Amino acid sequence: MGSVTTPSSDRRATVSLFSRLRTAVGQADPFPIYAELRERGPVSPAPWGGFLVTGFRTCDEVLRSSAWLEPDARWRERQGASTRWSAPSSREISRTLPALNPPDHTRVRRSAGNFDRTTIDRIGRRVDRVVERLLAGLRDRLHSGEADFVALVGEELPVVTIGDWLGLPSSDFPRLRELTHDQVFTQELLPSASQLARSDAAMDELRAYFLDLVRERRRRPGEDPVSGWIRTWDLLEPDQDKADEAVYFLALFVLLAALETTATLLSTMALLLVEHPDSWNLLAAQPDLVPAFVEESLRYDPPTHVISRIAARDCLLEGFEVRADDMVHLLVGAAHRDPARFSHPESFDVRRKPAHLSFSGGIHYCLGAPLARLEAQALLRRMVTHLPRLTLVRRPSRAPRVAFRRLMNLDVALA
Repeated sequence: MGSVTTPSSDRRATVSLFSRLRTAVGQADPFPIYAELRERGPVSPAPWGGFLVTGFRTCDEVLRSSAWLEPDARWRERQGASTRWSAPSSREISRTLPALNPPDHTRVRRSAGNFDRTTIDRIGRRVDRVVERLLAGLRDRLHSGEADFVALVGEELPVVTIGDWLGLPSSDFPRLRELTHDQVFTQELLPSASQLARSDAAMDELRAYFLDLVRERRRRPGEDPVSGWIRTWDLLEPDQDKADEAVYFLALFVLLAALETTATLLSTMALLLVEHPDSWNLLAAQPDLVPAFVEESLRYDPPTHVISRIAARDCLLEGFEVRADDMVHLLVGAAHRDPARFSHPESFDVRRKPAHLSFSGGIHYCLGAPLARLEAQALLRRMVTHLPRLTLVRRPSRAPRVAFRRLMNLDVALA
């Protein structure tokens, strides 16, 4: 169990470090700050309460253990009406699959089905065609000068992939992408009041959109996933309104998960490829290394830098007393640079044995991980074989976030 650590002085010591993390400089490169936090040990008291976990082993154990739960709707209700957890967007997101605990999680996950080999192969054929089209557009723009990879490729591929799979009109894609970016603030580490207001408005619009979609698919069912979920939930739930709401939450979850983090993965991967020009020729000559490059990108700078859990019961965590309902923030971005787990963690090494927590772990391991990998690998293979070498025009800017990384632009030109 270990000895008990008194957190008060340690908590104060993390305030300045975390303040730096929330600046534009800190968000552009949080890893030196993570290193300073990690020097205090694998667990540090958070300035606002709860704990920050920076050690890979400890993060991995928390994610896999049933002693740690999602901050679900019941937990959020216990936090009180005056907290961020009472915001409408927070209450709404708490009913999606990633925020559920057993037995609710088990029931909903089973109803969602799996991205099995047949499904992935079918989506993969579509992804290949979309990648070719997007890279052709990028190549045309590059011949005229610089181009923004994020706008032309990184954010387009995920929304087209998941939108086509769900059977959504392509004219809706730009607005759905904007709403996805706005709603994510309710899942941030410490959102401001204005950010929560943006999330609330976005979530309200997303709810109306997907409930309309479910009603339309009920009137005109097809072979799409939403129609399939309706058939599944009609067997599970006799109340049609409740069944439709369950399908709405599944469709909402799939869209949000597929767009936000996958877009960040694709753009970050492209940035790393441009920053490591030797990799371009290496991957072109050895395409079998493409999956390893994707996995190392996920380790080196993951789309999600923070995953939060709550304690199911009183316990000790690396010597700190944690009470039931206390929250711990797993800083996976820091854990991925933990020298106790990785040799030369600050180096980008495509030949490194894959190991990361980017898709979470345990029962909450990301349902869409195969799809994210499919998109990333398809894009990377065609980039190194169908594009000339690229160079970075200017350093990209990032969205004002700590937990959910997002490149706002990636301006490139022909090398």
